[in-house]
Amino acid sequence: MFEDQIRGNINKTWLLILGFLVFFTVFIYLIGWFLGDYYGDPRIATYFLVFAIAFSLISSWGSYYYSDKLVIASVGARPADPQQDRRLYDLVEGLMIAAGLPIMPKLYVMEDPSPNAFATGRNPEHSAIIVTSGLLDSLEKDELEGVLAHEMGHILSYDILLATLISVLVGTVIIISHFFWRMMWYSGGGRRRGGGSGGGAVVIVMLVVAIVFLILAPIASQLIQLAVSRKREFLADAMSARLTRYPEGLAKALQKIADYPARIARASKATAHLFISDPYKKTASGNWLNTLFSTHPPMEERIARLIAM
Repeated sequence: MFEDQIRGNINKTWLLILGFLVFFTVFIYLIGWFLGDYYGDPRIATYFLVFAIAFSLISSWGSYYYSDKLVIASVGARPADPQQDRRLYDLVEGLMIAAGLPIMPKLYVMEDPSPNAFATGRNPEHSAIIVTSGLLDSLEKDELEGVLAHEMGHILSYDILLATLISVLVGTVIIISHFFWRMMWYSGGGRRRGGGSGGGAVVIVMLVVAIVFLILAPIASQLIQLAVSRKREFLADAMSARLTRYPEGLAKALQKIADYPARIARASKATAHLFISDPYKKTASGNWLNTLFSTHPPMEERIARLIAM
């Protein structure tokens, strides 16, 4: 079953990359085709196609090899200090041996009082675990060990590869939407100042593209759970119990995390699904829509499953 999960995550990753390549290339080519037809120059469509292919290939390659660094930078995490964060290093080293990891994951700390954590990377040889300062300050040893073992589960199953890549691609869609939105305003402003009408088609195209991407970006963020199944959290919880042989430790940690009221300041829609608990602190009780579109299963259910183990 564990091997099936690894194989499934790797296959989903390549399908996601292929989907991004096709979508971006076709979308940009259609813009170039429209502008080429309007200005009577078919070379414009060719230029746009070459740009789209080059950009999508480079961004996909960069996402695969550097997505973990981009995610870590986006949350403002610092490398953990071997002396100051000795307890963190000792626990991860012990879990690494128990899990059979070939290399110890890199460790980072987010300066945020809200207790939370996530793992990132592309495989067990290139992985990192990020914890908040609030997690280190508020959890007992057995609780912190349970959280770290949960993140080890994501590393072992290659969850980190798919989840991290999704964060970068969703962020790319958001950046592109903002780019086209600003281009639309700049083009519109220049046309008004010039008093001509030649830029009218450009403004219309930019407006349509901006609207499409502005609609697509939040939808893509909300549909992350379709590509990253919430089942992965249950499996990582089970792996934590297996590595520590003490499921109550993670159960107590999840309860403390759930009880903390404030959200994580540096979290974003693109990275929310990475965390062990929803960093936006949405409450699903009484709201079926929140439950349906949540990137995490209900905390109460996760705790109940751990206690029952």
